[in-house]
Amino acid sequence: MKIIQTNEAPAAIGPYSQGITVNNLFYSSGQIPLKADGVMAEGDVKVQTHQVFINLQAVLKEAGASLETVVKATVFIKNMDDFASINEVYGEYFHTHKPARSCVEVARLPKDSLVEIEVVALVK
Repeated sequence: MKIIQTNEAPAAIGPYSQGITVNNLFYSSGQIPLKADGVMAEGDVKVQTHQVFINLQAVLKEAGASLETVVKATVFIKNMDDFASINEVYGEYFHTHKPARSCVEVARLPKDSLVEIEVVALVK
């Protein structure tokens, strides 16, 4: 087991790591729209979703994986009415490779963000 940490994504805001690799699998912690400096990305749900993907790409890269090796994504959204907007941005990052996915509406997310995404990926 290897703990993944990069300064290119926001530091964990609690007692957890940005991600962990076990054998050839990478498990990310949920990424919210915090910038690497810890400041929340300002804007609507599309802006926040783009920031989440910037963070995911950073931790995936550090782990030796990429969006192309993601096998499962879990999307948590504050309001199901934002599903179409989030899905539009999601499709920009997963346009040819389409991993399995779950999407659930939740009452509240850390830092009152509108979206959080976690992934499982194969390590190259």
